[in-house]
Amino acid sequence: MEELPGGPERSAAGGLPPCYRHPGVETGISCVRCERPICPQCMVSASVGFQCPECVRGGAGSRTGSTPAAASRPRTVAGGPVTADPHLITKILLAVNVLVFILQVANNNSFDAAYELVGRAQATPFGPLVGVAEGQWYRLFTAMFMHANYAHIGFNMLSLWWIGGPLEAALGRARYIALYLISGLAGSALTYLIASPVEASLGASGAIFGLLGATAVLMKRMNYDMRPLLGLLVVNVIFTFSGGIAWQAHVGGFVAGIIVAIGMVHAPRERRTLLQFGTCALVLVAVVGMVLARTAMLT
Repeated sequence: MEELPGGPERSAAGGLPPCYRHPGVETGISCVRCERPICPQCMVSASVGFQCPECVRGGAGSRTGSTPAAASRPRTVAGGPVTADPHLITKILLAVNVLVFILQVANNNSFDAAYELVGRAQATPFGPLVGVAEGQWYRLFTAMFMHANYAHIGFNMLSLWWIGGPLEAALGRARYIALYLISGLAGSALTYLIASPVEASLGASGAIFGLLGATAVLMKRMNYDMRPLLGLLVVNVIFTFSGGIAWQAHVGGFVAGIIVAIGMVHAPRERRTLLQFGTCALVLVAVVGMVLARTAMLT
């Protein structure tokens, strides 16, 4: 990775220069060939450092005699293909969460008890409620897309947009959705493992905290200034342990996000796919292990 040389002009505020393809995004990384500043969305992994999409296409064409359209497809820092809409999965996740919440409100939250995270069977005014311990593992997943009230979904969806969009652009769609879902499941599993088995839990916070942990790994990998993120983490830690919050989901998602992101952005290029899949599989095995261990305690 190369730091920007003194050549490219700095921003008007005296900070980092903007990406030459996305003027609104400041960056501290430059293309190793043309030295133009490039943001995570434009970075293409090279044998040394990163290249911009134009240099990748031009370099491949000059070596093989092919046209730029036939050149290698630009890749993100994690090896995913650079796409026309780098925020598509984030938009879909936002839409799914909002749609589920609309259905909750429209049905007076009547189906919440059937899909939120509950550990074991308990008596309710509507009869016995069966939980994860009785085999309803789907609750670990469905609870990730449900929210308790307007403030809950509003805060989570703003966080998803602010954190998720740039992270999706940096990782690529497939790796980003894998990170999101695995982090959410890890948050649900840790909640199931150590929280009260009769205490209901729901929300996308586990997945979003996974994105936050992955952002920290990516920023460190890119040598970005970590101080703004550390400030955000402090605020979220205070909020998490202020009471009335399923902190287990936050911690589980955050730790899983860090582990998955390390595997994604630090894997050597020649073994990238194997190590990325392996890291995701390792976290999923831990999730299954937590669920099995807790189920054995409750049955």
